[in-house]
Amino acid sequence: METRAGDPGAFAQFDLTRVDSPAFVVDAAKLRENLRNLADIRDRAGIKMLAALKAFSMWKVAPIIGEYLDGVCTSGLWEARLAGEFYDGEIATYSAAYKPDELEEICRLSDHVIFNSPAQIGRCWPIVEQARTTGGDFDIGLRLNPLHPEGEVPRYDPCAPHSRLGFPIDQLEDEHIELIDGIHMHTLCEQDFEPLRRTWDVAFDHLEPYFGQFKWINFGGGHHITRADYQRDELVQFLLDVQEDTGAEVYLEPGEAVALDAGILVGTILDAHWNGMPVAITDISATCHMPDVLEAPYRPAMLGEEPLDEEIVDEGQGGAVRLGGPSCLAGDVIGDYRLPVPCEPGQRIAFLDQAHYSMVKTTTFNGVPLPSIWLWDSETDTLECVRRFAYEDFRDRLS
Repeated sequence: METRAGDPGAFAQFDLTRVDSPAFVVDAAKLRENLRNLADIRDRAGIKMLAALKAFSMWKVAPIIGEYLDGVCTSGLWEARLAGEFYDGEIATYSAAYKPDELEEICRLSDHVIFNSPAQIGRCWPIVEQARTTGGDFDIGLRLNPLHPEGEVPRYDPCAPHSRLGFPIDQLEDEHIELIDGIHMHTLCEQDFEPLRRTWDVAFDHLEPYFGQFKWINFGGGHHITRADYQRDELVQFLLDVQEDTGAEVYLEPGEAVALDAGILVGTILDAHWNGMPVAITDISATCHMPDVLEAPYRPAMLGEEPLDEEIVDEGQGGAVRLGGPSCLAGDVIGDYRLPVPCEPGQRIAFLDQAHYSMVKTTTFNGVPLPSIWLWDSETDTLECVRRFAYEDFRDRLS
């Protein structure tokens, strides 16, 4: 999976020794730039724009997000609680399945409660009615699977064959529409406009008989709106057309686009040796700190990285260094790089575009420490340590 982000931006001038190692550093100025672009789309198209906490839930910057967007979307009770505590605006909650003993609180916290199947709506209807009788004011939505795969990697494609995510659109019946206020279709992953247009073209024929009955249509996330080459004008016209055709209010839920290129992960080379090619061990772990490197998989861009000749790398030549983490997992390998610094213990490096998903997926496998979290503003050069993690954070989650 090829990353289409990795613009160093102001981080090209950032002194990596100013922070701990390892450390996530988020640039508030770049975050604001992304949010301004999202708000511009929202305003031109007359839609609602929510930030996806599953991708970026650094609540220290919740006030900044609240300045620009209409709220957040969450994936369950804990994210909904976080949203209610720190974020402004609407809360839309979707989960592939709800636990009955959590749903009442989710209904109380959320403006939209989106289910994965009509059958679950039916089973949970007594809870929904009870929540409404006690003052809950929320809509009910249904996630649909338009059965149109567009993803580069099947494991990241909600429309892959036999996907568990969303109700197959070809099974939609009148009786299902009577249960809901709106529909949700999250089908993309790091993609531009054309996959969205193609998906809607497929879904249109199934949904057209119900146009005028939906209060809202939510196109979920996966839209790389803040990437420089994204077709924003085409998106705006598309959103205007959808609203005119359907009579529904439209929502988008960008996650990655909120924090695209707004954060780096700083680390240090701990050791280096030769095993057919230079090999270096860092205090950044792929499995603990950047799991998508192994799950997607993909090769994260490095700050200041020199161009890499793949043929030379295959021969173990050309200055390429294989970087890996400190864990005992043999596959804890980040990738092969031509480093911008000598391959020596003590040298600092950084990987680009690590604010989204990496931060929310970190683990302490093997007792590997979690990166500290820093907030930098490249416009003012203010730098704040938001959070450091200690041994007790590792200890207390185990027993």
